[in-house]
Amino acid sequence: MKEFVSTFMAIIFGLSAIAQQDKTLFNDQWKFHLGDISQAAEVSFNDQDWKQVMLPHDWSIAGPFDKQWASATGYLPGGIGWYRKTFTLTTHDTKFKHSIYFDGVYKNAEVWINGHYLGKRPNGFIAFYYDLSPYLKSGKNILAVKVDHSQFADARWYTGSGIYRNVYLIRQQPLHFATWGIAFQTPQLNDQEAHATVLIDLVNEDKLKLSDVSLTASLLDKGGNVVAQQKQQIDLTGNKEQQAKLHLHLLKPNRWSVEDPYLYTLQVQLTTPNQKVDAYQEKIGFRTFRFDANKGFFLNNRNMKLKGVCIHDDAGALGVATFESLWRRRLKTLKEGGVNAIRMSHNPHADFFYTLCDELGLLVMDEAFDEWEFGKNKWIAGWNVGIPGKDGYHQHFQNWAQTDVKDMIRRNRNRPSIILWSIGNEVDYPNDPYSHEVLSGGNNPQIYGKGYLPDHPPASRLGKLSKSLADAAKSIDSTRTITAALAGVVMSNTTTYPENVDVVGYNYQEYRYATDHVNYPSRIIYGSENGMQYKAWLAVDTNEYISGQFLWTGIDYLGEAGKWPNRSNGAGLLDLAGLPKPEYYFRQSLWSTEPMVYIGSSSIPDEDDDGIWSHKKADPVWNATYGDQQRITAFSNAEEVELFLNGKSFGKKNKGDFTSGFVYWDIPFNPGTLEAKAYINKSEVARYTIHSTKKAVRLIYQILNTGNDRLKEVLIQAVDEVGNPVYMADDSIEVKTDGMVEFRGMENGNHQNLCNYLSRSNQLYHGKILIYLYKHELDQKAELTVGSAAYPSVNVPL
Repeated sequence: MKEFVSTFMAIIFGLSAIAQQDKTLFNDQWKFHLGDISQAAEVSFNDQDWKQVMLPHDWSIAGPFDKQWASATGYLPGGIGWYRKTFTLTTHDTKFKHSIYFDGVYKNAEVWINGHYLGKRPNGFIAFYYDLSPYLKSGKNILAVKVDHSQFADARWYTGSGIYRNVYLIRQQPLHFATWGIAFQTPQLNDQEAHATVLIDLVNEDKLKLSDVSLTASLLDKGGNVVAQQKQQIDLTGNKEQQAKLHLHLLKPNRWSVEDPYLYTLQVQLTTPNQKVDAYQEKIGFRTFRFDANKGFFLNNRNMKLKGVCIHDDAGALGVATFESLWRRRLKTLKEGGVNAIRMSHNPHADFFYTLCDELGLLVMDEAFDEWEFGKNKWIAGWNVGIPGKDGYHQHFQNWAQTDVKDMIRRNRNRPSIILWSIGNEVDYPNDPYSHEVLSGGNNPQIYGKGYLPDHPPASRLGKLSKSLADAAKSIDSTRTITAALAGVVMSNTTTYPENVDVVGYNYQEYRYATDHVNYPSRIIYGSENGMQYKAWLAVDTNEYISGQFLWTGIDYLGEAGKWPNRSNGAGLLDLAGLPKPEYYFRQSLWSTEPMVYIGSSSIPDEDDDGIWSHKKADPVWNATYGDQQRITAFSNAEEVELFLNGKSFGKKNKGDFTSGFVYWDIPFNPGTLEAKAYINKSEVARYTIHSTKKAVRLIYQILNTGNDRLKEVLIQAVDEVGNPVYMADDSIEVKTDGMVEFRGMENGNHQNLCNYLSRSNQLYHGKILIYLYKHELDQKAELTVGSAAYPSVNVPL
């Protein structure tokens, strides 16, 4: 029996294991120009007319949407852009080592400091950094970045363009911790004690050998009390990197778990007799996990199913230039829906995303690539329509893949939320690009190019490449499972690809679970990408050996779109604004343990079969023609649900009597109040109500993220005269802001809405729209005004 066990755990906040004495968020006062300028890196270049921007910045989201671009990337443009930032250093500052750290630039980022070329990073999803010190000077310094996304159809989803994640300036002494240079492991962990190891990479850029250098590692509980500590004296050779190891012993450690993500604080200090040279702090969690070929997944020795969703980087109107507060709200909503795992599809995400998963108790699959040595189909005129493009990461794979996968893991290797490193997604898609004779027969789901295509690269390459990438990943972190998401399992089974990873992800191939479990008894199988259908979940829930599934997707996303004017993908539990859709409540009824019930209505389906009738057809609206038969669908995790219309009961229904995972009633429409009550052991545990509505007469607002967040998400909702939300309202609205707040866009969730995202005029969709604003000064009062020809204006104080 094959089993994979890990006892590594740690959580890191902020800069994802960047150790330094002094770091500065370097996002303000950049200048930007769209278009290529050959002299833009020169110190003497005049950027006076360039646009001033604040990072994160995504120029593609400004659009406009246009069918001349690619459906794969949301019919939004690419191009070439330049960024410049001027900053001042004192003579004292120049005595320190300075590095510039980019959390992500899409893509082909080339960087100059004071006219000196530092390098190029092709991968748009990987964090990278450069040493600025040799070229810095007292006074004015100029940082220039060229971003080349001229190959606009280079991914199968929207990637955005520009410096779309945080940038940091790091200041250090010549003696310092290496970037991503601290690794925290717990080789021994049980309920009584934990033995932790702290591996520390030290850099001494001074020529002199240093003696009497002190390293101290301390572990603090939530109350700030030191619960473990070790100090060590070391000698350091000049101009050399060295590694030190410290040990911590903790009694009765609190476990990090999905239900209670308990965090300790790890502090590491580097001192000489005269001063503190470098300091590092991170949040730490202790947990164990393992995968078993017959029993599935275990967290802290407790068997559980991975109830996961796949996530892309973008957030609708903001593109990929997103914020921590926005993702905190979105991830909390998903967790309230029963989600306990996130797949970073199909690339590493922003640094704060992992911090949020650590804090909230969400398990993570971190993923490196969507393609390897050959390009996949990038659809231009609509998904699976016409002739695809082939641009993409494969053009850099040979030179950069090993470095990229290792840097992905170095950056995030200390996070307890991460349980899986994925080396690839659907790289084995049949005939896109690899092919094999086995495709000419049997059950081989294919979308492009039926049967074996001998002019395509051979599937045998999958074995060689997967072994190389898995070995690279293990060289950095041998404590976690290596995985890949397989789309062509039948073809991959003819190679060593499945054997080269620790656990094997199956994309949309639930029908193969039972057969492959018998044929490959030591193989650990889980659903790495799955549809929303109830039967897909039953394939997990009823098979002990299947560890879990990751739904496609958690949230609607830009790109991977159909024919124009459809410019985004609606596969999510949440819409583009991060608000729940009917399928969210269906999933909540299957995954959440908190009692819940939801109802929605629709017309009677042509096919009166509850196994076929889609769970998506359940809008929260009760408006129709008097007497017309309507289907009322209820999603609940309770045993029974009772339906009431204007106080009259239409009877209780038991979920066990249905094969669809939900219950429903067919009743004639009568305006009024529709209500569902859910019961466990005959006691009411939840209820949900919708009302018939009249014409929308006014707008109301709700600020979705409160506190000291610079990003403000303001939800506008149309209501009728008694305050009930009007789901069908689609009137145009306009917004005005004062000078104290910056307008960042509006999102209504409509996949065919071609209005420019930066337009201050847009339409309600399903009766609502989300407005994004940014406050540069938190303590200054600001105001948003939302108006319409159909409604009185509403003022929103910020």
